[in-house]
Amino acid sequence: MMEKKVLFTIFGGTGDLAQRKLYPSLFRLYKKGDLKEDFAVIGTARRPWSDEHYREVVIGTIKELSDSQEQAETFASHFYYQSHDVTDTSHYDSLKDLAETLDQKYHLEGNQIFYLAMSPNFFGTIVSHLKSQGMLDTDGYHRVIIEKPFGSDYDSAKELNEEINQVFTEQEIYRIDHYLGKEMIQNISAIRFANNIFESMWNNRYIDNVQINIAENLGVEERGGYYDKSGALKDMVQNHILQILSLLAMEPPVAFSEKELRTEKIKALNAIRIYSEEEVKQHFVRGQYAKGQLEDKEFAGYREEANVDEESATETFVAGKFLIDNFRWSGVPFYVRTGKRLTEKGTRINIVFKQVPVNVFKQDLNEQKQNESLAPNVLTIYIQPTEGFSLSLNGKEIGQGFETLPVKLDYRNSTEIVENTPEAYEKLILDALNGDGTNFTHWDEVAQSWRIVDVIRHAWDQETPDFPNYAAGTMGPQAAYDLLAADGFEWIWRPDEWYRERDLLNEK
Repeated sequence: MMEKKVLFTIFGGTGDLAQRKLYPSLFRLYKKGDLKEDFAVIGTARRPWSDEHYREVVIGTIKELSDSQEQAETFASHFYYQSHDVTDTSHYDSLKDLAETLDQKYHLEGNQIFYLAMSPNFFGTIVSHLKSQGMLDTDGYHRVIIEKPFGSDYDSAKELNEEINQVFTEQEIYRIDHYLGKEMIQNISAIRFANNIFESMWNNRYIDNVQINIAENLGVEERGGYYDKSGALKDMVQNHILQILSLLAMEPPVAFSEKELRTEKIKALNAIRIYSEEEVKQHFVRGQYAKGQLEDKEFAGYREEANVDEESATETFVAGKFLIDNFRWSGVPFYVRTGKRLTEKGTRINIVFKQVPVNVFKQDLNEQKQNESLAPNVLTIYIQPTEGFSLSLNGKEIGQGFETLPVKLDYRNSTEIVENTPEAYEKLILDALNGDGTNFTHWDEVAQSWRIVDVIRHAWDQETPDFPNYAAGTMGPQAAYDLLAADGFEWIWRPDEWYRERDLLNEK
């Protein structure tokens, strides 16, 4: 394993993302030997911290991961703090001096990664000053990792991209979507392209519909101020959901390489139908949670959350139907559902296969069951909290006659495997270190995703929604169920039913 020589400069180094995700991920890479002696980290923010205090904070974020205090302290000794106002060009002089000192001390060969873990309002300002103040005048590589959201609509994203392109090439820009670092998201390609049993049926001749669920059982927590300006459509659909959809819908790449994968993902996104305003009303549902009770827990409504407008029209739930206009997927609906304060936390994909043309076992059914259909075959990919996949089939029920019942072939990653699986941010940071942009989003993907989402947002902005319209603890408003029922389908994942059957869900 070759040691990575690099200087990380983290803008927003005192923030929640840095402390929860970035420092633990860097430490895991350190423990595995991807980072050894020749690396350094500069954390920057407005707070007037010292190096010593900064290192104490870093050590606190890895206390559950380190084997000893000595190991944690040795790792943290590579961290340096620079109080910094990103809008003040003179502050970049101090930052440059520190970077040059660390480059010589740790033999970094001029390699730099800049991580923008702060408000996107400052992205353009930061990269512009990095160039104008000479921070990129080194011999090594220069890469920038950018957190979402990348813009707030197509126009703002395009403007931001043009600003960044003045400094960094597309190959040097790593737009992070942490879902692309999740093990089972990456497993989608393996399930499809390494198993002919699935890829040969991965089309409109055999698949009835596809369902993508990203459910959160938490509310907005401390993010009320941010979320009230964003909403579920921009926060989840524009990035995570459309990225998952593109991996499910894309054509097989010529090779499993960054360039070929990106090409096919962009083709898939370009094939998604751009709706008219009337089609948006027909195919998309929005919701906002009211107060509710699940088991013995009571939850406040969204408008009662901290830093949320008491008359907010921001959606906390989205369900919708995407249609893909190409030979492979014409006529197959891709249903999506995501929301806050739902029944259970979970991300899963259901591939629902078409029914057999004729149920030859009808004659063995009693009169009441004569008109019942066979249960559909469903391939389920579990992303989180459990990881794995299952395939539901129909088998014979034990006993006289020939009644069928669903049976499930089920594989889940063991606890040991899950615990030893690299965390998403760890994998993505290592990809950036290796110069591999496969699991990051290209500008063409971002642009098309915004074009798709912007028409939905525009249509919704023409009307005032009747919010709130679903109780906390449920799986969203009734309209989300009606959306599928209108096509003769239903949601495969229905965790709320278990609670309803036991009177544990209060929807009043």
